[in-house]
Amino acid sequence: MPKRLAGLWAPVIIGTVLWFVAFVVLLLAGVDGVWRWTTLAGGGLGFVGMGIMAWQRAASRRGTRGAQRGL
Repeated sequence: MPKRLAGLWAPVIIGTVLWFVAFVVLLLAGVDGVWRWTTLAGGGLGFVGMGIMAWQRAASRRGTRGAQRGL
């Protein structure tokens, strides 16, 4: 299996985009309440996750002892 399909980046990016698409759909449909804010929070947490993954990858490349390998 190609690394780009087995890696973590593809599902995180796709999931984040899907959360934001769901937010836009709910926004355009006029849905108000907890679901709209849940989708926005899901997309925001996707960005946080991407930041953490990039941070761990940079630490791994630097050779930091506590860094996770294989990200």
